[in-house]
Amino acid sequence: MRRADRLFQIIQILRRSNHPVTAAALAEELEVSKRTVYRDVADLMGQRVPIEGEAGLGYLLASDYDMPPLMLTSDEIEAVVLGAQWVAGRSDKALSNAARDVVAKIAAVVPEHLHPFILEPNVGTRSTIQEREEAVDTSILRSAIRNGMKLQLRYSSEAGEETDRTVWPVILGYAETSRLLIAWCELRQSFRHFRTHRIIEAEVLSENNGLRQGELRRRWQLWREKKRRLD
Repeated sequence: MRRADRLFQIIQILRRSNHPVTAAALAEELEVSKRTVYRDVADLMGQRVPIEGEAGLGYLLASDYDMPPLMLTSDEIEAVVLGAQWVAGRSDKALSNAARDVVAKIAAVVPEHLHPFILEPNVGTRSTIQEREEAVDTSILRSAIRNGMKLQLRYSSEAGEETDRTVWPVILGYAETSRLLIAWCELRQSFRHFRTHRIIEAEVLSENNGLRQGELRRRWQLWREKKRRLD
């Protein structure tokens, strides 16, 4: 890898991380020595790239750092195409169409020599979600999550028992064989997983969850980590 490419890749690695990245981690990904990483980071700092941190603690790129638009590499294009294929085969109509639109937009701007990576990709995926009829458009669930609104659900258990639930939706999860709405359930006073094919009705309520943005997800993440430790 050329040195210029390596310096750019260090910035890219730091851009995608919200936590300090150690020199050891950088060296492993770049396949160079830690000494080389120390020298490269020092050079970037000397060029006024706002990298915070130091050897032994890790490095973090300032959140307000911006770079001009850069052309995608063939590997990046294949990653986007693979992700778009996955989404298109597993999501509601709106999200599936959005995934296809992203690929079309990329195809419109990349140089001609990169078109084969989009039109004839070397990667592929297929849906393993069992095709079950769903009574609720999952775009409604996504909208409630995005806006922090409560949902009123009528839900059927595996045994066929129907219950009414008021929930605070956190995330719509896509497992390999099913879709799950993860939400705080007021009835159970805990986080619960609701299989979307068992949701009989869903109504977005006019009441929001009353939490600041990101707080519900933080609580769910703490709950999930605690549950994992107990398991």
